[in-house]
Amino acid sequence: MGLLKEFKDFAMKGNVLDLAVGVIIGTEFGKIVNSLVKDVIMPPLGAMIGKMDFDKLNWQLGEGENATLKYGSFIQTCVNFAIIAFAVFMVIKAKNMAEKRLVGVTDPKAPPPPPEDILLLREIRDELRKRP
Repeated sequence: MGLLKEFKDFAMKGNVLDLAVGVIIGTEFGKIVNSLVKDVIMPPLGAMIGKMDFDKLNWQLGEGENATLKYGSFIQTCVNFAIIAFAVFMVIKAKNMAEKRLVGVTDPKAPPPPPEDILLLREIRDELRKRP
């Protein structure tokens, strides 16, 4: 029974749940970006180049499906990656800007100021040192 409780504690930690949510949202975001690239960006790009379908761009190395180098699909995947990377960059940039506005210019890692009683004790100590 101890192993089951330990696993439950591990699985219910905030980081594990946050990671699971991130993976699920990331997967769905990837589907959206794939659709954006395949259905919205690539058709006009192919039309500008000359009615070209990037999925059909390939190079036959031999006979059969396994002997085909599909560089058009690779180009589409690279465009997908660039869009996803840019979107993630923009989200992180917006988060950093929001943190700066909320936190201000203070360093979040700086220690908090000492309590007032410590400050008073330091003043008393300094006054006692001044006496002959």
